[in-house]
Amino acid sequence: MKYISWNVNGFRSVLNKGFLDIFNQLDADVFCLQEIKMQEGQADFNPEGYHCYYNYAVKKGYSGVALFTKEKPLNVTLGMGYEEHDTEGRVLCAEYEDKYVITVYTPNSKRELERLSYRMEWEDLFQSYCAKLSEHKPVIVCGDLNVAHQKIDLKNPQSNRLSAGFTDEEREKMTQFLDHYGFVDTFRYLHPDVKERYSWWSNFHQSRTRNVGWRIDYFLVSKDLKDKIKKADILDSIMGSDHCPVTLELGL
Repeated sequence: MKYISWNVNGFRSVLNKGFLDIFNQLDADVFCLQEIKMQEGQADFNPEGYHCYYNYAVKKGYSGVALFTKEKPLNVTLGMGYEEHDTEGRVLCAEYEDKYVITVYTPNSKRELERLSYRMEWEDLFQSYCAKLSEHKPVIVCGDLNVAHQKIDLKNPQSNRLSAGFTDEEREKMTQFLDHYGFVDTFRYLHPDVKERYSWWSNFHQSRTRNVGWRIDYFLVSKDLKDKIKKADILDSIMGSDHCPVTLELGL
């Protein structure tokens, strides 16, 4: 089974940058998007052989996630079930016979860390949500988690010590997700020491050209899938967004 996750930073925008060709070329069983920045009916995308699901933010042009799947899920859930946290279209869960697949766009703590406290509250609810699902069947979580977990996961860890996405609080929440709730960072599981592999680059100062980036896009799996991981990679040659796709292949 092949999975793709990509923060497209505007689905309508990336559709004009060859997205359909990329989608067809990658030929994933499940293809997840984040930050689609659109409302229902604003994009015409119905790939043959796929079932399509969206979770739109109430606010126009903001956030939102999507999932395209060859196998029709048993059930699709939008949000975590908390009204005060589900208006931004950040979570979509597809339930299959043998697993759950979640596409997620974690809130950014923003400049001056103005949203850090909200982010911490949201993280606890989301991680608990994933953990409860994993009590029933394995869980695959993919998306823009808006955190570089380790120093190896960004180009300049020292100068970003207090930056959104690399604060102690955010990194500790990721550690909690992995250690306390038993999820596995698939890329680091297969590539524990690989450096300078990033999934997001700033639009300033030719950051992508110079590979001054961050690894903030992930595939996490519950520990009972760990031995099924065949491949986890970052497709950094694919353009169209300030993020690039990440991929996971499982032998199920």
